[in-house]
Amino acid sequence: MEHMKSITVGIPHVSIIAAAATIARYCSAVAMIILLVSGCASVPGRQVADAVRPEMVPNELHPDELLDVSIVVFDPGKLPDDEDERIGLSPEIRAAEARFVPTHLKYTMQQSGYWGTVRVIPRADVGSDVLVTGRIDYSDGESMVLTIEAYDSRGRQWFKKDYAETSKSHEHTGIEPQKTDVFQDLFTTIANDLVDARNQLRYDEIRNIKLIARQQFASSMAPEAFAGYLVKDDQGYWQLVRLPAENDPMMERIEAVRSRDDMLVDIINGHYDAYYRDLWQPYSEWRRSRRDEVAAMRKLEREALGRQLLGIAAIVGGIAIGMDSDNIDRSGVLTDVLILGGAAAVYSGFEKRKETEINKDVIAELGESFQSEASPLLLEVQGETIRLTGTAEERYGQWRKILREIHFQETGMTPVSQSEQVTPQ
Repeated sequence: MEHMKSITVGIPHVSIIAAAATIARYCSAVAMIILLVSGCASVPGRQVADAVRPEMVPNELHPDELLDVSIVVFDPGKLPDDEDERIGLSPEIRAAEARFVPTHLKYTMQQSGYWGTVRVIPRADVGSDVLVTGRIDYSDGESMVLTIEAYDSRGRQWFKKDYAETSKSHEHTGIEPQKTDVFQDLFTTIANDLVDARNQLRYDEIRNIKLIARQQFASSMAPEAFAGYLVKDDQGYWQLVRLPAENDPMMERIEAVRSRDDMLVDIINGHYDAYYRDLWQPYSEWRRSRRDEVAAMRKLEREALGRQLLGIAAIVGGIAIGMDSDNIDRSGVLTDVLILGGAAAVYSGFEKRKETEINKDVIAELGESFQSEASPLLLEVQGETIRLTGTAEERYGQWRKILREIHFQETGMTPVSQSEQVTPQ
């Protein structure tokens, strides 16, 4: 003790100041890095407001004022890579979200009373009054960022906006399928923006949108019969030049074809709805568990990082004292203490970091159940059983081809190829 005391007292004042300054610089770096780590809970993007109230129709609207909406299955965006998969994200989860998110948006929109039929469709196609598309820019179960675009049948863009929300712990309780989701503020904000855009339209514009959509479908099925009914103006928007006669037999056939198309779209929506219901429980559990695991990971990361960097600071401080050539003998013991103590802190930090791997494994296991298989779809059309196979998008493409063939058989007109159809909005 006397030896240690004499050494401690005998260290030159300048060496202590230099060592203290070195350690202070490294502690400042430690504090800054820990602050950065603790800030990773949020994601870039303008966060939606909390507790957003849905826009509800004040009085029941006339059917002529109700626009039908088609929401295309979302673009999953940049799929998770190997690094993401190590923390529990995967392409399978993102594919599930690309179906789940538009389906829940559909339910949110239906509650407002402003819309006619709201459906989720596999891909953009002609004949929709309003078309909504989306891309998942970021999603990790705790935060979500979406890009949403909306167009009407005229080709006019209603808006293109980014929406972001980072969930809070209390939002993972009290959720209910078709009504309240963890990111309900995000869904309600999108639905309200669509209502606001719709409410800027005059009655004659709404009627025109519906007529153009009807004519687009007819032109896609029978371009020879309906050539010249639609043209694009100087701004590239669709305009009605004329309408078929009220009792036009060709249009009556087209309406029959469209009824069959609605039938398949309803069947496909039934599959999306069933997928959504089956996904609700495991997906909700995954998001809640992932939030808990990520919070635990961040805490462990901060602790591990703090231990390692503080240990490094101690080592550097010890080296700084030891480099004082005038006091090598007297500073040797303190140098050894700082370096050995710092090394122990660094090792402790690495051991603490190993605990995060356990949490990452738990998150990865929670995502293994997100696999989807497309079963064959059997339809009865004109006394014949039609078998559609593949993904929903592939089955929808097969169906549209079959509809054109049916129309050809009934009218004798040349079937239209995909490239000859009126392009969607």
